[in-house]
Amino acid sequence: MKVMASIRGILAATAFTLYAASPAAQTIKIGFISTFSGPEAFWGERMERGINLYMKLHAGSLPPGVRIEVVKRDDGGPNPDKAKQIAQELIVREKVQFLTGVVWTPNAMAIAPLTAESRTPFVVMNAAASVITTRSPYITRLGATLWQSALPMGEWAAKKYKRAYIAVTDFVPGHDTEAAFEKGFASPGREIIGKVRMPLANPDFVPFMQRVKDAKPDVLFTFVPGGRQSVAFLKAYVDLGLEKAGIPLIGTTVILDEELPEEALGMTTVFYYTPSAERPANKAFVAAFNKEFGVNPEYVAVVAWDAMDAIYHAIREQKGRLDADRTMELLKNYKNPNSPRGPISIDPATRDIVLNMYLREVRKVGGKLMNVETETIATAIKDPWKELNRK
Repeated sequence: MKVMASIRGILAATAFTLYAASPAAQTIKIGFISTFSGPEAFWGERMERGINLYMKLHAGSLPPGVRIEVVKRDDGGPNPDKAKQIAQELIVREKVQFLTGVVWTPNAMAIAPLTAESRTPFVVMNAAASVITTRSPYITRLGATLWQSALPMGEWAAKKYKRAYIAVTDFVPGHDTEAAFEKGFASPGREIIGKVRMPLANPDFVPFMQRVKDAKPDVLFTFVPGGRQSVAFLKAYVDLGLEKAGIPLIGTTVILDEELPEEALGMTTVFYYTPSAERPANKAFVAAFNKEFGVNPEYVAVVAWDAMDAIYHAIREQKGRLDADRTMELLKNYKNPNSPRGPISIDPATRDIVLNMYLREVRKVGGKLMNVETETIATAIKDPWKELNRK
């Protein structure tokens, strides 16, 4: 108890030092936590590209005398204890004025109490469980929740199929996705005939796909984190012949654009971004990203770009003299009608993003497989979980 009290005292003193008298001519530190090592290292690299590109192209948009320093830390993957330790170090030792990044929901949940104790604004880029923003008043999220994509996916699927099977990864975002799709699919004459939750670090999807094949649903809905897991899932789906058996695969993100294998051709998903979108703001962003890095951006790079825009907005509005509560008020009311994703804003009541969701189909574009937006399936959607559980 004494140790915890000591930590809280340090955090409170740090917050007072950072925000009570921030001079206009200063360095503002942003603590950036992501995954840069291990099998999921691609997440950190892609987030960092979005951050770096934004800072390069907006170098002249800060108040006079204000500069930004990004303090990067590697959480190594889903590791709540390590994430919490890193966040505490960034707040106490590095004296950051913002935290951002974070791929994994368990890591964000571990960091949340520290942000409340220290009054440190935390701009979540990816961690997608709906509950995260309820754990601290100093959290806002520029990435979306799984409810925002899975519920409209369920509503769309209910118009086409009668019997569905759900396969998700067994952690909080997977549970959210399962519940949201089931809620959206709940229509007269529609039935969820089976559900399975798969391990987060799963080496073999074949047994799960065999279970689905034996159940003979009209459609298989899935959520698996992007990267190697999602590619392995799709390979098992194809190898066991589910598509040939007349069981189409639909989902949320599932496969990242640059990793789409031939087997993904024709797959339907619902999500908030694809680099092939024809919006002028997206075309400009993709062109700048390609010029800088030689590849198309993935969705986490776009979210990182938007998160930095929100942070810069809060800094500009305060002319560099940061107050934590004023920062959160600005973040809660942030709007950008010209994000590469389309119009986005933050819901002041929940501190979660409000954005469009798009129906996408994997097609060949210029000889390369890409997700192509075919329809805006939900406009300005708030997190449905919070709407359903609003007190």
